[in-house]
Amino acid sequence: MTTDKWASWLLHRRDAGDAAVKRDHHPTLIAFRDGVLARARIEPGDVVLDVGTGTGLIGFGALEQVGDGGRVIFSDVSEALLDECRRQAAGDARCSFVPASAEDLGEVPDASVDVVTTRSVLMYVADRERAFGELARVLRPGGRLSIFEPINSFAGERFGFLGYDLTPVLPLVAKVLTAYEAEDVITEFDERDLLRWAAGAGFTAIEMDYRAEMDVPAPPLPGDWTALRDTAPNPLAPTYREAMEATLTENEREHLESHIREAMESGTPRRTTMATAYLRAVRA
Repeated sequence: MTTDKWASWLLHRRDAGDAAVKRDHHPTLIAFRDGVLARARIEPGDVVLDVGTGTGLIGFGALEQVGDGGRVIFSDVSEALLDECRRQAAGDARCSFVPASAEDLGEVPDASVDVVTTRSVLMYVADRERAFGELARVLRPGGRLSIFEPINSFAGERFGFLGYDLTPVLPLVAKVLTAYEAEDVITEFDERDLLRWAAGAGFTAIEMDYRAEMDVPAPPLPGDWTALRDTAPNPLAPTYREAMEATLTENEREHLESHIREAMESGTPRRTTMATAYLRAVRA
């Protein structure tokens, strides 16, 4: 039986079922949602398609804005996540659910929606140019596209492990990082590609809000290490525990974990390097 990695991560592996981890992640997720919705400029009566809806964070936010005469279409490759959205919708007639990928929105008719939203989805898509073509296809002329994507290629070799200075155990960190090489797909584009793909799909009035931060202070990690080590940074990645078990001996794991735990418990400052992009465009 094939594991649904999308549902597994969103429902379990992102926060490991730990209330503190979930609580501390929530403000960041809400900020991303609000950024996408603000740029979508949803109006009462609009039909909104949320591509890669996950647990419906943006879709249900849009539902509050479309009014009684509007609709929200929740689309995802994961049937389990669509079931979760159905549960939350509780029979709301304004909601519909479409199993589909960003590269093939086949069940959504041409020129049938007013707004398309998506957040942190294109980073997992193999053919992003085709995905932009699909996003354009389903929009009516004058329809709006609003997306958010992390630009993971920006960090490059500066991408660290948990944001801590782990110089004393750097060889062990290097071993653990080899477990994350399968994530390379999420680093294969940058903000210029997003602009190029949008223009190539026929979008106009393309606007991007790009933010880059290099070696800046980062907030403390959520929860404690016991909970955090069973979380995964994204759906393609192993949990920290799985990565360490796959690459380190038992003694090495204990040594590395003691350094991480000490850093977390002592309040050692963290640093981060990251970039994000919001893109807004109009269907010609």
